[in-house]
Amino acid sequence: MYTAAVAALPVGGAGVSAMSRAAASHPLCSTDDISRQLEELQLTLGEGPCVDAFTHGSAVLAPDLRTGELQDRWPVFAGAALEAGALAAFALPLQMGAISPGVLDLYSRVPVQLDAEELADALAFADIATLVLLDTQIDETGATAVGMLLDGRFEDLRGYARAHNRRLSDLARAFIDGTEPLTGLST
Repeated sequence: MYTAAVAALPVGGAGVSAMSRAAASHPLCSTDDISRQLEELQLTLGEGPCVDAFTHGSAVLAPDLRTGELQDRWPVFAGAALEAGALAAFALPLQMGAISPGVLDLYSRVPVQLDAEELADALAFADIATLVLLDTQIDETGATAVGMLLDGRFEDLRGYARAHNRRLSDLARAFIDGTEPLTGLST
């Protein structure tokens, strides 16, 4: 699923960290060495977009880590991220209601601003990662939707959402929880 996010968005890598206010946080997965370094850096330093997204429960978008504002906000992380090869970072909290099991982190080797559609897609990936991470009960339809994402069929789901005038994140959640059939979508 995370490689599908990298393929669908203008980013170079992705990672997920399990986070908790009561227990130690730890990286769960990364698509490459840079994202692995960024996950570990943020959790070790206690600063960075991942930590802020978890703490505040909202997306943190850092389109250019070279800016003075971000250098001041994360004095150690920003420099270390640049040294690792990341020039942009985006952190999306994984949350369902009051439950927040972690954060999906994305990075780019070049400065990049996510447009509204790309941000919506990134949030959809975060919603799906949340469901998978929480091991929500997934029926056959939901398993098919998750399988499509794991098989790189994100574009099919996005096209379906557009054709039915639905937000991708809402549709992905509906597919996974079984309240939306995959009618009209080849599986």
